[in-house]
Amino acid sequence: MTTAIIYETLEGQTGKIASFVEDVLRKMDEDVTRIDTADKMASVSFDGIKKVILAAPVHERRHPSSFEVFVGASRRDLAVRKTLMISVSLSAAFPEGIEEAGEYVTEFEMRTGFKPDVTILAAGAVRPSGYDYFQQQVIRHAVLGDRYQELGGGVQEFTDWDALATRVKAFMR
Repeated sequence: MTTAIIYETLEGQTGKIASFVEDVLRKMDEDVTRIDTADKMASVSFDGIKKVILAAPVHERRHPSSFEVFVGASRRDLAVRKTLMISVSLSAAFPEGIEEAGEYVTEFEMRTGFKPDVTILAAGAVRPSGYDYFQQQVIRHAVLGDRYQELGGGVQEFTDWDALATRVKAFMR
């Protein structure tokens, strides 16, 4: 039986997380298939799929619309399989943001009509070189606030890779 990683990425961090999870599963000798919901030409079948790992970023309190549409349309297939949702946000990077990160998943469940068996609130990353002035100000004042660090031009990751691997392995057992 196969584990499907169904994901969507907007700035690249969730894609990196999906690749990382795939590597973790392959090291556990699991058969894995990866499906990007942004690929409108992808053919998706749940035949032979035992478990599903969903992963999507949060921007402006929402997971990508196409990801949510896919999950909503697939909720019956997902409901009969063990599922893990990895919700990727900057809110999850800080203790005071965990509650808000959990709200993103609650809103996702309400919009899609699907509730995963297990949820991981994973911290994302910022990519300031790709942001316009307005986006940089939102990151600086609304998202990071007092935690703001000079972002510079590079990627600043907040993802805890060891914790993510541990939680994924626990889900697979």
